[in-house]
Amino acid sequence: MDLLEQMRSHGHERIAFHQDPETGLKAIIAVHSTRLGNALGGTRRWAYASTNEAAMDVLRLSEGMTYKAAAADLPMGGAKSVIVLESPGQQPTEAEGRAMGRFVETFGGAYIAAEDVGVSPQFCDWMALETKHIMGGENVSTGGDPSPWTALGVFNSMKACLEASGDGDFSGLTIGIQGCGATGFKLAKLCREAGAAVLVSDVHVPSMKRCVEELGCMAVGNDGNLFHEELDVLAPCALGGVLGPDSIPTLRCRIICGTANNQLVDPVRDGRALKDRGICYAPDFVANAGGLIRLAGLYLGMTEAQIDAKVAGIEQTTHEVLKEALAAPSTAEAAIGFAKRRIDAVAAPASA
Repeated sequence: MDLLEQMRSHGHERIAFHQDPETGLKAIIAVHSTRLGNALGGTRRWAYASTNEAAMDVLRLSEGMTYKAAAADLPMGGAKSVIVLESPGQQPTEAEGRAMGRFVETFGGAYIAAEDVGVSPQFCDWMALETKHIMGGENVSTGGDPSPWTALGVFNSMKACLEASGDGDFSGLTIGIQGCGATGFKLAKLCREAGAAVLVSDVHVPSMKRCVEELGCMAVGNDGNLFHEELDVLAPCALGGVLGPDSIPTLRCRIICGTANNQLVDPVRDGRALKDRGICYAPDFVANAGGLIRLAGLYLGMTEAQIDAKVAGIEQTTHEVLKEALAAPSTAEAAIGFAKRRIDAVAAPASA
């Protein structure tokens, strides 16, 4: 399927490619939907194998942001951006950040950028020197690191999954966390404080070691072998596309609930495969909406109490989706239907 056909079939409004000759910046912004409002979505810095791979990633991520905002009952649309790196580990610079800010500014506020993989609050502040349409900085823009709210939202969603299976107590559970970065570490901390044993895996060994030394987690290696471990809950907290035909048959868990975006390679096929195996899957865009709620809430002028209430509400939203999934082919499809109904209800034109 070519790029325009991919956009048409998934309902994307706009995709823009940009290159800045002075800094070498190569970036893509995709706006999936602005039906509910301006679209907020993070900027990801990543070394992709090809431009096509980067474009497909930003299209999938932006669509997920539409559903994430709608499921969280936020008057925001869905978008995402990616900065295509020449090589892994390429260090960010102020010039690069400012160039990306200028690109974001060309959207005139229809797209509001934020932090994602490879982007720090400092990078957001560099972008903010060139555009006011950015959240996640600490000095020039506002919002800071949203990862504590992302982790808390997933923890709340995890509680709903456990309650749905008849046991909401974390004590004595074994939870596996794949990816010990900003959200994974904070989720591990919440799970440990609730009494669970936590196994961790990360390609970045120092991050894994930190979980062991500071939280008392058990490391099982950096090769993703958590997918073969016997667990109560598996929490994918790194990159997406980890649950597909190669990994689902090997799973030995009863619940999947993590912070990563786009965990399913194919939402329809793989969501149904998980249901067939009797595994409760918390759709990622429902579970991991806490970070979006935090930044969108600040952008929209919500109070801290209102933001906290919305993050707590992820537990109830998960309950509703799991209930609807009983009569649906999968929780993934139930969640998309749930989000689309909210979009249609809010965005429907008034009757004459």
